[in-house]
Amino acid sequence: MDILKAIIIGIVEGITEWLPISSTGHMILVNELMGIDEKSFFSSQIFLYVIQLGAILAIATLYFKKLNPFSPSKSAVEKKQTWQMWFKVIVACIPAAVLGLLFNDAMDAVSTPFVVSIMLVVYGIAFIIIERKNKPVKVANMEDMTYKTALYIGLFQVLSIIPGTSRSGATILGAILLGTSRSVAAEFSFFLAIPVMFGVSFLKIITNDYIMSSGEWIILAVSMITAYVVSLVSVKFLTGYVRKHDFKAFGVYRIILGILVIGYFLLAK
Repeated sequence: MDILKAIIIGIVEGITEWLPISSTGHMILVNELMGIDEKSFFSSQIFLYVIQLGAILAIATLYFKKLNPFSPSKSAVEKKQTWQMWFKVIVACIPAAVLGLLFNDAMDAVSTPFVVSIMLVVYGIAFIIIERKNKPVKVANMEDMTYKTALYIGLFQVLSIIPGTSRSGATILGAILLGTSRSVAAEFSFFLAIPVMFGVSFLKIITNDYIMSSGEWIILAVSMITAYVVSLVSVKFLTGYVRKHDFKAFGVYRIILGILVIGYFLLAK
């Protein structure tokens, strides 16, 4: 049963980490539906954050050539553009690195179903409103993005420390507000996840004194592998979807999920 739970959680992580629908909200529901206790390994910070590494490896796999500044098949100009892209990612990560460390413990403390539900609904409404405004696209590709825009997107990413916001949702919304195309917004959100999620996972590992058993290592590995495989599909789906559609459908989904989460816990009481 633990292996089955690990697979289910890995599937949820692989889908919700990249789509702007909040992995936290889904994890809360999944844990409740599977009857996972708060003291269980599945609810531990070490498990919930380290399985994200599987999802991150999917980005590294899918975008290896684009992310690799040393690729022999790239021209000098392309290598320069790749380095510039990484510098923009680093600039965008600065706000999260500073403010994330300051408020990390405080946000963990307020990770309640009520807070998650409110943020699901709030950002769901935001997606619908922003998409209806049809702002003109100023940044059609990554090369057009300035360091100033990257920093502002990074500031939006900081909002994701509030449980239920969704890291990808906050960065995508911010990027669209700043005039990027949906494709650039989605891709930059993927790339930002690499240092941010690696950093958060590493932080949880070094600050957590939880000692895993051999069985728990196996459970963690199964979840990570599942998250990796499912992330490959999720990212391909999202990149294909945004070429033809906007994000309003995700906004509607978030609102419905937020109502379901708060409704479930109100009825459970």
